[in-house]
Amino acid sequence: MSSLSSFPRGTLIAVAALLASTPAMGQDWPVKPVTLVVPFPPGGGTDLVVRAVQAPLAKLLGQPVIIDNRGGAGGTVGSAFVARARPDGYTALAVTTSTHAVSASVYKHLPYDPAKDFSYAGLIGTSPYVLAVNPAVAAADVRSLVSTLSRRSPNGTFGSVGVGTVSHLLGEKFQKLAGLSLVHVPYRGAAPAYTDLIGGQIDMMFDNPVGLTAYVRAGKLTAVATTAPTPLLPQVRTFAQQGMAGIDQSLWYGIAFPKGTPGTIVDRFSQALQRALEDPAVSADLAAKGVTVQPGSAQALADRVAHDVPFWGEIAQSVGAVVD
Repeated sequence: MSSLSSFPRGTLIAVAALLASTPAMGQDWPVKPVTLVVPFPPGGGTDLVVRAVQAPLAKLLGQPVIIDNRGGAGGTVGSAFVARARPDGYTALAVTTSTHAVSASVYKHLPYDPAKDFSYAGLIGTSPYVLAVNPAVAAADVRSLVSTLSRRSPNGTFGSVGVGTVSHLLGEKFQKLAGLSLVHVPYRGAAPAYTDLIGGQIDMMFDNPVGLTAYVRAGKLTAVATTAPTPLLPQVRTFAQQGMAGIDQSLWYGIAFPKGTPGTIVDRFSQALQRALEDPAVSADLAAKGVTVQPGSAQALADRVAHDVPFWGEIAQSVGAVVD
């Protein structure tokens, strides 16, 4: 057997550094701040939801949790960044239906594999979608919206929080069911899309109520329909209630780490996340944002991803939503 002295000094230093960087397979984790990447710009629904659990998680973990917004390409830029990050437990990702279910079918060359490149930590909750229009469109419900747009040539425009997101697919599905021909205008996230929607540069868009409700209440936007009832907009009827079946999908939020992150770290984070969601103040904060808390284990989130990839794949195929 070779002695340590037979190895080059540089090799021994590298091995020692590697061992020092992985303390007891995560038993001492965390010893420094944890970065939580939100793959959308600040101010959008995902950003607001994650910030609702940021402080409780930091308190439970005993270290700061730093939000790092990395928007672009429907959330796939930030997701790819985390997929390639060092799996040491100090970089996590806010995952959604868009980034880890829809994207797998819409992007031909997705720079990560939702099933293979992540270790899932758990669910946060679910949220319905709202179809909001600029008041200039003069539509109070689905029927009047379809009637107004059908008299235009071209029919109109719809924005989304990015190509390959649920926001995008619901817009495509709506125009197909309504028999309209709409131009899709993708944005890097919700905040810039809201600016153009309020300003009249686009006619309509689907997004979750956490971001849209304040503008609806202020009269800057009109909520035409929801995919499911939401207490934030109790007066707005669902698509099904208005006679348009097939638009009833919701969005889920969760957190994941890069694949290869020690299981002890993922488990500890998962436990902290579940404890944070059990706090009445946190659940009330999320409810005020239109999110129904749905605590779930790491396996529950992994199962949700596995189920939703083919589900959204069928929808993407039916509306022809593909990005080269």
